[in-house]
Amino acid sequence: MDMADGTALDDSESESAADIQASIRTDIPHSARMYDYYLGGRTNYRPDREAADEVATVFPSVFHTALENRDFMHRATRVLARSYGIRQWLDIGTGIPTSPNLHEVAQSVAADARVVYVDYDPIVLNYARALLRSTPTGRTAYVQADATDPDSILADQTLAATLDLSRPVALSLNALLHFIPDDRDPYGIVDRLMSELPSGSALAISHCTPDFDPESWAEVVSVYRNSGTPAQVRTRKEVERFFEGYDLIEPGISVGHRWRPEETARTELPRVSDADVSLWVGVAIKP
Repeated sequence: MDMADGTALDDSESESAADIQASIRTDIPHSARMYDYYLGGRTNYRPDREAADEVATVFPSVFHTALENRDFMHRATRVLARSYGIRQWLDIGTGIPTSPNLHEVAQSVAADARVVYVDYDPIVLNYARALLRSTPTGRTAYVQADATDPDSILADQTLAATLDLSRPVALSLNALLHFIPDDRDPYGIVDRLMSELPSGSALAISHCTPDFDPESWAEVVSVYRNSGTPAQVRTRKEVERFFEGYDLIEPGISVGHRWRPEETARTELPRVSDADVSLWVGVAIKP
């Protein structure tokens, strides 16, 4: 369904706002709302805040991790748009929209940029309808699909109507893959998605890691699993594996705040250590 402002939503998403709201559980923690809480947002409920505070008890720097993840997404998007000519993005695991969203960053560099957001959760759909707004010359779309089913994403008609897969696309997987355990084949998922994108496309990933504080992150993972969210943090070597066969751009795999910090828009930056951030990030180009 095309909208006058250039936004597109999947025609299959015909649920009313009341239907969507009714399907949203507010009595149990939810990872997207916990992330919203880390960022200082208001789209969260008591169970989300209680679980997030439990995470913060064992890893107080989780708020820095969330902010640095957002900053990396902004920086990577600007670099790909400005320096690599990318004009199309496929952002999977979108989460609750928080302005500036990826399309706002991309379209601030290239007004004609096109972005397809993908998430499976009705929480995200509820807010995507209100917040995903495009420039007149660009376009945004939302697809409700499961990240662990890449074939359904690639076959979606809304994606096909929005992105030209014969031209370079940036696959953006920010803070997603640590919610896909090995038994769901995260490497195969990334390979399948990238296999449909042409030469010149990009892969951008941010991923939480236990490398700097293994004991605390083991407890963080337990909090998420106990609240019903699968989680698996990975080492640098394990994150590097996602980029095999692609050309990493400088500075390669880095801790989140060390990836091109000169591109950060925030004027007040906290002094954080690698352990505070505990996030491996990277951007690569498909040969």
